[in-house]
Amino acid sequence: MFGLNIKKLRMPVTAEALPGRATPVATAGQHFVNTHPLKGPYPETFQKAVFGMGCFWGAEQIFWTLDGVWVTAVGYLGGMTPNATYEEVCSGRTGHNEVVLVVFDPARISYDRLLKTFWESHNPTQGMQQGNDIGTQYRSGIYTFSDAQQMEAGTSRDAYQKALAASGRGAITTEIVPAPEFYFAEEYHQQYLAKNPSGYCGIGGTGVPCPVPAGEVSA
Repeated sequence: MFGLNIKKLRMPVTAEALPGRATPVATAGQHFVNTHPLKGPYPETFQKAVFGMGCFWGAEQIFWTLDGVWVTAVGYLGGMTPNATYEEVCSGRTGHNEVVLVVFDPARISYDRLLKTFWESHNPTQGMQQGNDIGTQYRSGIYTFSDAQQMEAGTSRDAYQKALAASGRGAITTEIVPAPEFYFAEEYHQQYLAKNPSGYCGIGGTGVPCPVPAGEVSA
């Protein structure tokens, strides 16, 4: 998480990517806070969402506290290295982003509410960093599981971009793409801030999360 390497500010090309492995890294079986199974099976009517917003420790904690979220897990996504370890991701040679998987009950919480939480909990204008955390693994991202999610994500981005422009801030750099394969992170990363309440996490470290669009009230 610490130190600056120029290579970590750009996505690696195929020749630079680490080879990874065929076997998934070991992770937890259940959520440390609510004991729900991390890898499922999930209730049939529930949906999935994935967000990248900087350090995944803090991002996960924000989402697991929302009413209607059934389980959360942290992991890696969007790179070229299969089953990468945390150390490999930190090297800048996998292309992965640190992300949080959110499994939610759409009857109790909407995808739009999750998007609102995403935009208002980090600064989406910083490119390959979030606060003091610098590198491709800290980029802002929304990874969708349906055409409906893709459309909602794009609409919400446009609304928040207007709010940013009105407040004299920069352009949103958030990537919004269909979700590629999600790799669960190591067990010690899962619900890290519940296990280590005083643990460091750079999310929100900028002090300037995305502003609320005109006409909306921040929850």
